[in-house]
Amino acid sequence: MHILVCGGAGYIGSHMARWLALRDHRVTVLDNLSTGHREAVQWGELVEADLLDRASLDRAFEGRRFDAVMHFCARSLVGESVQDPYAYYAANVSGTLHLLETMRRHGVDRLVFSSTAAVFGHPNSARIDEDHPKQPINPYGASKLMVERILADAAGAYGLRSVALRYFNAAGASPQATIGESHSPETHLIPNVLRAALGTGPALKVFGEDYATPDGTCVRDYVHVDDLAEAHLRALDYLDANAGAHAFNLGNGQGFSVREVIAAAEAVSGRKIPFSIEPRRAGDPAVLVAASDKARAALGWVPAYDRLEPILETALRWHRAQPY
Repeated sequence: MHILVCGGAGYIGSHMARWLALRDHRVTVLDNLSTGHREAVQWGELVEADLLDRASLDRAFEGRRFDAVMHFCARSLVGESVQDPYAYYAANVSGTLHLLETMRRHGVDRLVFSSTAAVFGHPNSARIDEDHPKQPINPYGASKLMVERILADAAGAYGLRSVALRYFNAAGASPQATIGESHSPETHLIPNVLRAALGTGPALKVFGEDYATPDGTCVRDYVHVDDLAEAHLRALDYLDANAGAHAFNLGNGQGFSVREVIAAAEAVSGRKIPFSIEPRRAGDPAVLVAASDKARAALGWVPAYDRLEPILETALRWHRAQPY
């Protein structure tokens, strides 16, 4: 198949492009390079375009026949979304609408959409399944939930087939260390832990140690980026036999506290990790863990990385190879 990977210069999108190419699919990457990295586009053609620019989108589709689109483009910093909600609704909602309209004009009727656990808001159960109430507490999560609603409406009106995949905490890097996680600013725990361990970043800040968890720090569900890529490929196969709009939660189904991540990172790196305890961040739930039973049953998806240490090892190899 020929797959358009929107946001394919970013963290998860570049791993998806690699995953598709290794399985003999043709890849075209669409990215405006605002947060993505040109050097991460190692599989397929790069087309520079912006979802907010309809003309550039049409140019990307003209002369190319795509079998499906995988959509990773988004603004995704929770705090920034609270400070500048207009920018988030423009990029994540309006931009997606432009993409969907362009797909319809060019006869592309299959989409796999990168959603998020942020659509749920504060959890009311130990493990979050697809039926959990969706009450996002920030514009980022609200923007993704709006797109999920648009996809459901588009299925009825236009016959669009779609799967929304709600990630919990993406982590890790390609096993060969060819691509990895690099954001600016870097807000994710695992890269910040590893950079603190290697001395290529500042001492880690741990936000809160008084949560209702075994060690007082937040608990999160970490899923390897290659496992996410495999889920996207299986979602595409799922659309062959299933019309409509569908959504699945993606996680390992087990949680690790910040202190457990630090301990695991110290074990795989062989280094002591400096950190300080800071006040809680507003809006951080104590525990976020996925129930991914539906994805396992419907997609046949089983994460290959089911322990924290192997996930950290792949990320560590990539960080060690960087010229910081």
